[in-house]
Amino acid sequence: MYGQTDNIGPILTQLFKQAPTFIALLRGPDHRFELANPSYMKLVGREDLIGRTVADALPDAGAQGFVGILDNVYRSGEPYSANGAHYAVQSEPGGPITERYIDFIYQPILDGDGKVEAIFVEGSDVTKRTLAERERRESEELYKGLFDAIDEGFCVIEFFDGPHGPNSDYIHIQANDAYARHAGIPNVVGQKLREMVPDEADAWIARYGEVLRTGKSIRFQQELVATGRYLELAAVRIEPESRRQVAVMFQDITARRRAEVALAKLNATLEQQVEERTGELMVAEEALRHSQKMEAVGQLTGGLAHDFNNILAGISGSLEMMNTRLVQGRVGDLARYITGAVGATKRAAALTQRLLAFSRRQTLDPKPLNINSLIEGMLDLITRSVGPGINVETVGAAGLWATNVDAGQLENALLNLCINARDAMPGGGKLTIETCNRWIDEKSARLRGLEPGQYVSLCVSDTGTGMSQEVIERAFDPFYTTKPIGQGTGLGLSMVYGFAGQSGGAARIYSEVEQGTTICLYLPRHAGDLEAVEEQHEAISDAPRADGGETILVVDDEPLVRMLAVEELQDLGYSVIEAEDGASALRILNSARDISLLITDVGLPGGMNGRQLADAARVKRPELEVLFITGYAENAVLNHGHLDHGMHVMTKPFQLDVFAQRVKALAHPKQ
Repeated sequence: MYGQTDNIGPILTQLFKQAPTFIALLRGPDHRFELANPSYMKLVGREDLIGRTVADALPDAGAQGFVGILDNVYRSGEPYSANGAHYAVQSEPGGPITERYIDFIYQPILDGDGKVEAIFVEGSDVTKRTLAERERRESEELYKGLFDAIDEGFCVIEFFDGPHGPNSDYIHIQANDAYARHAGIPNVVGQKLREMVPDEADAWIARYGEVLRTGKSIRFQQELVATGRYLELAAVRIEPESRRQVAVMFQDITARRRAEVALAKLNATLEQQVEERTGELMVAEEALRHSQKMEAVGQLTGGLAHDFNNILAGISGSLEMMNTRLVQGRVGDLARYITGAVGATKRAAALTQRLLAFSRRQTLDPKPLNINSLIEGMLDLITRSVGPGINVETVGAAGLWATNVDAGQLENALLNLCINARDAMPGGGKLTIETCNRWIDEKSARLRGLEPGQYVSLCVSDTGTGMSQEVIERAFDPFYTTKPIGQGTGLGLSMVYGFAGQSGGAARIYSEVEQGTTICLYLPRHAGDLEAVEEQHEAISDAPRADGGETILVVDDEPLVRMLAVEELQDLGYSVIEAEDGASALRILNSARDISLLITDVGLPGGMNGRQLADAARVKRPELEVLFITGYAENAVLNHGHLDHGMHVMTKPFQLDVFAQRVKALAHPKQ
């Protein structure tokens, strides 16, 4: 029954020595080591055990109560076992301590009389298993703590096959404490969806089933009808797919949703209120704009009437006195009245030019220009104009870009700014003229009323009295001035403003009361090269006469202006042909007659303006010189100042001797 036992001794000895569990035999009531295998010695950390008592050989075990347990087993004869018992191994008193966890049994050995004579000890070192289990429990406790601590509701659902088909239902296998708080459903773990909310089950199965099939996470909002709550949810599949599990996180947004609905209703009423209020404001704004417009028109017409009445009084008075002196035969006095009338006419022309500049309708002759060179040429004039009490300083930027402007109008604008600066410093001060290259971005361009891009700035600064914000807002208005009566027309800055705008730029004022003023012109950069422009000097000699053989065609719908031009040219020896409109002039130009120069008004009746006439004439006469005469700049007609080669402009009114010099320069006799 038990097999051959003759050689059992050596086998047991080998098993004892090589057993992975620790084994010992303790003899007698004092528990003296009779046997101890290598695994036991390794556990306790020493080998000198045989013949010694446990209390003597392992004082650390005695201190931890193991000897007391042995005593109880020896007295009672009852075995004792433990799992995961803690044993702090200290091989030598005062030595290092090694933490061990052991499963063991103390089994009493009985003699022939049934009395305990020894205790068999056997067990295993389960330190690794115990520590791993402890770590697992701690991890689970941490997870459970976090799981229940998060504010969002969280659950894990597991699909199963039901009466409605594969994966047609799911059960809640985990849920945190916040689940009940957000969903309003307590004790959800173990509950099946179709038992909880049968009427809503299909919608939930469809959403989460798609997550399970595709592995794509989703985020959505859904009303839980059973509890009347709105939930915001996110769901993700737990891998692998074979687990058939989906994790769901959600929170109750019922309060937010109700607030949104209330806000939507409020917005609906607010939109109506805002629309009504906006309409009222637009009506009020239009009324204000009309009022301001009428105020500006009143100010403009009032200023015009005042200045032109003075001028007309001078002209009409001079003409009446000339008539009186002619009747009296006192012709020697005529020159004085003629000079007065001419002077009044020049003042009227200057006033008109300033008004046209403000309205951006003056005739400009833009050419590429380096503003530093212009300032250098004007410096002596500016210094004399502002007087010795003003220190004039120029700061010209190195490598200044060119700009395409009318040099004469820019000179007028700069001189106006310098004189304004002088008047703001009655006690003397410093005037600075500065140029700079500027890259103006979209934000800065909006502030200056410009298009983004590259500009050349010309700034005039003074250390004078400065301006209040109210004055700055009105400074560019025509006829607005803060100077005493008789010391200013109020058109200087408005002319500067209009010129800058017509040149494609802008003018801006930067000032504070008692802190001085800076007025800057921003003019667009010219990308081309500078042209060599010869200086024009007005001749002081008599008007030049024709060389002979030049024929000039004069076209103007104003009979008086046409008559004066024709008579002046005839007096100078030119052969002159006249026409009152474009159609009659074109018939002459299409004939075989020699024409040396075409002089035409820009604004002509009959459907053909002066520019169209010139273009039509050049079809057959491509080398024909053209001189446009205009009372103001029909800018679109003149192509915004960009004229073809051989086309030139003069602005009415003009002096006849200047007109004669211009004609002389352009007319060439036909050979």
